[in-house]
Amino acid sequence: MSRMYSFSRVSLLVLLGGAVAACSSTKPKVYQGEEFSETSTFSHDFAKSSADTCEAARRTLLSQGYIIKQAKDDLVDGHKHFQPESDVHVEIEFHVVCAANDKQGKSSTLFVSATQDRYALKKTNNSASVGLSVLGSVSMPIGSTSDSLVKVASETIPAGQFYDRFFGLIEHYLGLDTGLPVQDFGDKPALPVKPVPKAAE
Repeated sequence: MSRMYSFSRVSLLVLLGGAVAACSSTKPKVYQGEEFSETSTFSHDFAKSSADTCEAARRTLLSQGYIIKQAKDDLVDGHKHFQPESDVHVEIEFHVVCAANDKQGKSSTLFVSATQDRYALKKTNNSASVGLSVLGSVSMPIGSTSDSLVKVASETIPAGQFYDRFFGLIEHYLGLDTGLPVQDFGDKPALPVKPVPKAAE
């Protein structure tokens, strides 16, 4: 009887261990999405010097209402605030690095990463007591609430059309486009807009 109990207990432990291992193996790992591929759109090549490219990136961010924290020949940082809801605050922060591709400085690569931080309005209850000497040692509790923004989420904006629109507007400021108007990168892709032909008189 004791041998059967021991065997059943061991079998149960094996089954539980296998279930735990299966759950852990199916759980996705964050680092598995890091492909380090050459086709990543976190970077873009421009036929301009690193200083010119970073200056165009600075103008691109300024044109969209971003506040520039620092700007150098090879580095630009900027941020912008959003309030999609009354109790939600979002901040997007850009970090741009420009690196020369040759000794002559005629070509450069721009690396960009944008982080989105999300804040929520939290209410905190504060209590205090006030002593009234007229009534003796009587204290009356007074309650109050204070609001504060608390960071609830933070992530790097993934590669995609957001950065493609950013690169497209940089090309506009570098003078590499076809001379057609360019849309901003806030809501729609930064693609050249064809002019509407005039109606025949």
